[in-house]
Amino acid sequence: MMIMSVLRKYLAVALLALASLPLLAVAGDERDAAKERRKFDYFFYEGLKLKNAGEFDAAFDAFSHCLAIDSLSAPVLYELSSFYVQLDRGEKAVDLLKLAVDNSSDNYTYKMALASVSRGIGMYAEAAEEYEALVREYPEKEMLNYYLADALTQAGEIGKAIDAYNALEASIGMNEALSMQKYKLYNMLEQPDKAFEELERLAEKYPREARYQIVLGDLRLADGELDKALAYYEKAHEIDPSNPYYIVSMANYYDAKGDKEAAEQQIRSALVNPKLDVETKVGVLSRYISRLQQTKQGTETANKLFDTLLEQHPEEVDLKLMYGSLLQMQGKLEEAKFQYQLVTEMEPGNAGAWQSLLNLALKGEDIPEVIRICTACMELFPKSPEYYFYLGIAYYQQEKYQEALDTYYAGVAIIPQENLGLKSDFYGQIGDIYYQMDRLPDAYKAYDEALKYNDKNVVVLNNYSYFLSLEKRDLKKAERMSGLCIKLEPDNATYLDTYAWIFFVQGNYTLAKIYIESALEKDTTNSAELVDHYGDILFMCGEKEKAVEQWKRAKELGKSTEVLDQKIERQEYIEDKEAK
Repeated sequence: MMIMSVLRKYLAVALLALASLPLLAVAGDERDAAKERRKFDYFFYEGLKLKNAGEFDAAFDAFSHCLAIDSLSAPVLYELSSFYVQLDRGEKAVDLLKLAVDNSSDNYTYKMALASVSRGIGMYAEAAEEYEALVREYPEKEMLNYYLADALTQAGEIGKAIDAYNALEASIGMNEALSMQKYKLYNMLEQPDKAFEELERLAEKYPREARYQIVLGDLRLADGELDKALAYYEKAHEIDPSNPYYIVSMANYYDAKGDKEAAEQQIRSALVNPKLDVETKVGVLSRYISRLQQTKQGTETANKLFDTLLEQHPEEVDLKLMYGSLLQMQGKLEEAKFQYQLVTEMEPGNAGAWQSLLNLALKGEDIPEVIRICTACMELFPKSPEYYFYLGIAYYQQEKYQEALDTYYAGVAIIPQENLGLKSDFYGQIGDIYYQMDRLPDAYKAYDEALKYNDKNVVVLNNYSYFLSLEKRDLKKAERMSGLCIKLEPDNATYLDTYAWIFFVQGNYTLAKIYIESALEKDTTNSAELVDHYGDILFMCGEKEKAVEQWKRAKELGKSTEVLDQKIERQEYIEDKEAK
């Protein structure tokens, strides 16, 4: 009995111990889970705080710590998605948002974010599906139909998009924005009658709005229905006699009828109408100038209109740019320059005005002005390499070769990697400069670099091959490059001349003569250099008298060198070792 009691006692203790073991394990797991939850909460709220403080890198790290603890946490997935949107990694953001929605299926914010991000990265069909689900789930949120319609439009589901707009219209009522959207969509479906009916419905709802009548008239006018168009215009005039857009439409109407005088009168009335917005005036004036050009009338009649408009809108830079362009076309370059300069003073960041000034300076070969403009633009537009290019040209013209080199190398450094053609042009210029500096190895290295970026850069190919021919080195390479020039631009006299000269240097005078004669045939500039080369080639072909005639003609055309004079005097070919 005693032994049995002891056994029972020990058994009971053992069983108690065994029973308590799982409980202890569970208690340990709970403590670990609670610890992880506290860590999660800390990183999550720290992430929110850092995000609000603008410390986005640190916030991203904090949310990433959260995700390592709970990979299915919808709030964390949502927060991280916003970072991927900012990083232009929309697809990754969509993946995270899908997980967030799967793990929090009743959260409107997550679903809306998924739809919006999908739409933003061009996943229109997927976005439409999400919006359709949202519309069904949240019918009280009226604007969801607008987003749905937009996504459907982008996805090419035009009919469904119209249905979505109709659903929105049923909720919020008819308005111009919705009607115009539906008008556009009906036109996309090539249903002009329904498109027109949509605008008619709008005009009926707002019978005192003249502009709807004008729009309807414009549509009829575009269809060639002049009488119907006039009826709408007259109705618009009855509603609002002072509507400035009526004047513009009537100008179009008279133009369509062929009554140019009446159309011009309407245009003039529109341009001086203070109620008409300046953008419309600019468009009307542009059309007026085009008409003057087409009818071969002098454009000077437009100048007074510009003066009037600039008095009305002195701060309107588009008017000044347009006026400058007109003055430039009229040959009034200083006046044009004045208008462009005004724009650069009013809007220093207006690249169009600076470019117009630069074009004038380049055309007028005003090197100091080119330098001034390019220097200013390099500061204003530091990522625009074209200003480095033209500044380099200006320094080259001034024979400031080192300054030109420094400019081109600085410009090369900011050219986008994908713009291989521009890189090639820059290195081509660098090669030309080195050649002028008599640094021939550097020149040829630069030309090779240029051709690496664009192996069909004809300017580089021509210059490179010609300079090699003058040195009488790598003539087969020169012939190959020059031949490619001819293949690319067979009517270019300069390239034909280079090709001829390479054959001349190689002693192939027959081919040289064929190509130099072709060059002279294509030449429109009366190039003295081509004529001189022709004389050299004729001499080597045994046509001495004709050669001397060509040398004399080259001199008459303006070439003046000691070697040319000696050739004429001695009546024999003399190599020009100083030729560049």
